[in-house]
Amino acid sequence: MAKSDVTKMLERRIYLSTRKLGTFACFEVTIGKEGRERVDYMTYDTKGIWRCYEIKCSVSDFRSTAKKTFVGHYNYFVLTPQLYEKIQDEIPVGIGVYVWGDSVKRAKRQALMVDEDILKYSMIRSLHREATKSYMQKINEKKAIAW
Repeated sequence: MAKSDVTKMLERRIYLSTRKLGTFACFEVTIGKEGRERVDYMTYDTKGIWRCYEIKCSVSDFRSTAKKTFVGHYNYFVLTPQLYEKIQDEIPVGIGVYVWGDSVKRAKRQALMVDEDILKYSMIRSLHREATKSYMQKINEKKAIAW
């Protein structure tokens, strides 16, 4: 399924907000070997802190029965201002919120819900997928130019 323009904008905003020295990030991190859960965006920093972000762009998306994978030390929703106004009272205690990339509600630290080695494996695997996609795109662009 193709991502909406709003989802793409929220991705750009959260990436720019969390991009800093010593923080490593990846979109769509599949957790575990079986891959039953997926975090929309995950960061890991040199202090050993895992943060998970669920990107939601509509009320139906927020209220859907799809799994919200909050397995990090800190967990957040990434929302538009309009959506935040509609659902702010439904956000669970301890879950933080970013609106257009700005933090409006702090998350509370929790114990990891998944073994740290599994999180590291999952992030490495997902980063490899993204690196491969990027590399193949460059190869295909060069082939198109060569023709």
